[in-house]
Amino acid sequence: MVRKSIEKIYMVMIFTFLYAPIVTLIIFSFNKNKSRAKWGGFSLKWYESMLSDPSIAKALYYTLIVALLSAIIATIVGTIAAIGISNMRGFYKKTVMNLTYLPVLNPDIVTGIALMLLFIFINLKLGFTSLLLAHITFNIPYVILCVLPKLKQLNKYTYEAALDLGATKSYALTKVILPEIMPGVITGFLLAFTLSLDDFVISYFTTGNGISNLSITIYTMTKRGVKPEINALSTVMFVTVLILLIIINKRIKTDKEAQPHKRI
Repeated sequence: MVRKSIEKIYMVMIFTFLYAPIVTLIIFSFNKNKSRAKWGGFSLKWYESMLSDPSIAKALYYTLIVALLSAIIATIVGTIAAIGISNMRGFYKKTVMNLTYLPVLNPDIVTGIALMLLFIFINLKLGFTSLLLAHITFNIPYVILCVLPKLKQLNKYTYEAALDLGATKSYALTKVILPEIMPGVITGFLLAFTLSLDDFVISYFTTGNGISNLSITIYTMTKRGVKPEINALSTVMFVTVLILLIIINKRIKTDKEAQPHKRI
């Protein structure tokens, strides 16, 4: 009884320590006053001010377009790569899987600097294209890691059975294999979109003048002091990422619950 009470108190302290700053930020994004310490009443004026700021609107546009395009391209490339990896065997498969894990484990600052040096080396001007390519690069391994478990669950004779029944290779791939692994593909897309949405470090090193996403814009704005609009902008980003993570976790949980029924 005492042990359970201590565990509950410990958990409350941990969650309070982790989320108290975020809750404070969200509360003061609705503060009528500019004060960061005194509550002056409920207001949405900082959200209205945020939406009317052209620099924030421009950053929001680039954030969404880069996140969407990079997630779509990374999902296509990552899904094809996952199908190829699942058909490998032995040493080659282990080698490719280790190479896939490296970008995930690599510190963002190393990845960001490495990509920046690569783009400069190949004479690619830093800007929208370099930012998009960087996001595609770090998103692909996450899509592969989301799709591979669904391929492992798939009966290894499904593809051959479709061919035996008269389907062409492309028809069997798009109409038989792809629908079976679609939950993993969608999860990979959502994860890639979420990671791209709030990335800062890699974006900071690979973007150029006039192109910035929301995280870079917030960082730039904080150099001139923390304005209430930053609280509103940070709240919007936090809520968006939270919703996407809830959807991803719900999809993963649904897949795990459905897995035993498929085996039966």
